[in-house]
Amino acid sequence: MTALAGTPVRKIIAAVADAAQRWSDADFPPRVRVTERIAQRTRYAAPVVEYALDRLFFGITAATIESTIRAELGSLEILDDFTRRDGRPDAWAAPAGRVCIISSRTTIGVAIVPAIFALCAKCDVLVKDREDTLVGAFFDTLAEELDAFEGAAQATIWTANDEHALSLGTFDAVVAFGTEQTLRAISRSIAPGARLIGYGSRASAGYITRESLRDTENAVRIAHGAARDLVLYETEGCLSLHTLFVERGANVSLTEFGRILSSAIEAANVEFPVGERSETHAAQIAQQRDLAAFRAAGGRGCVFASEKAEYAVIVDQPATEPPYFLPRTIGIVAVDEPGGAVAYVREHCLRLEGFALSDDRSDAVQAAVQAGAARLARFGDLQDPPLSGDHGGRPRIAEFVRWIDRTL
Repeated sequence: MTALAGTPVRKIIAAVADAAQRWSDADFPPRVRVTERIAQRTRYAAPVVEYALDRLFFGITAATIESTIRAELGSLEILDDFTRRDGRPDAWAAPAGRVCIISSRTTIGVAIVPAIFALCAKCDVLVKDREDTLVGAFFDTLAEELDAFEGAAQATIWTANDEHALSLGTFDAVVAFGTEQTLRAISRSIAPGARLIGYGSRASAGYITRESLRDTENAVRIAHGAARDLVLYETEGCLSLHTLFVERGANVSLTEFGRILSSAIEAANVEFPVGERSETHAAQIAQQRDLAAFRAAGGRGCVFASEKAEYAVIVDQPATEPPYFLPRTIGIVAVDEPGGAVAYVREHCLRLEGFALSDDRSDAVQAAVQAGAARLARFGDLQDPPLSGDHGGRPRIAEFVRWIDRTL
């Protein structure tokens, strides 16, 4: 039996939502302490960290958790009564068991969402926390809301070389964020029959139709959304804008849009200041800026960048080049139609998490789906996924439930 097995699911949800509401207050003392530690660990500017915590905790509400569970499992009661599934009286629902969640290095609080859904499924959860101890601090608040969480939700820090590290072979499910190489290594460490719920490294893209660039006003609106998607989290997250496709033949030219986007990035840099940069990143951005300037001198495209290489907008990036994956650096790839974007994604073997669209033109929407994007969004909303939305194309709670055939 798990620690939450006898607790009604509505009571679990209410406690999670109440804890999230407390963490939504920027002056909540545990959040104040953790915010500083997150900024030190990630080297992101404080306003970026505050934005990330707001987006995380504002979205955790009882109504949203309940609607997500109903959408995936059919009802909340199935988690309490072990009732039938899809009309079959022989299928019972039960918690998956012990769940280990290995946090991402970059995305702030990414382990909290799977943790709360695993808890709603009445699993016992252990999170491998980051050095800022965000998850552990949130779990402390959960325990203040409901005593049963003290045994059900735990967080600790360990390294691969730590002799006291827990064996992944003792868990019924393991949630992991990381590279494909990391996920393969973890898969070899889990017990036979255990579930690996893996979230590999992904990128995100944007597509702007020529109709959307019919005038400067629309171009400015789109550019400000794209700039936010680019600068947040120093372009490190899977939902950061990594490449941008713009159709040729618009009233606003590629060069003019590049200039507008550059201005929008400068404005976004005021709201979300540049974090602490490594010398390597600064040198790499400067190198791409200078290469783009060299191409421009030869008649191909142009580049807009700050003198200190805080950002770079490279217009008419060659389709043969992959995305730059550098802080606040974006290449604009010119295309004639959405098929060009799909071809680019496939040529560079990009696994897409998000795809921002400037409008609902059907062929652009279809191309985003064909490119394999797990989430479609408007520019400016790419970095603000809903709690109910799939992450990496996976369900939120279904994988933390096991179905028992009582006829066996």
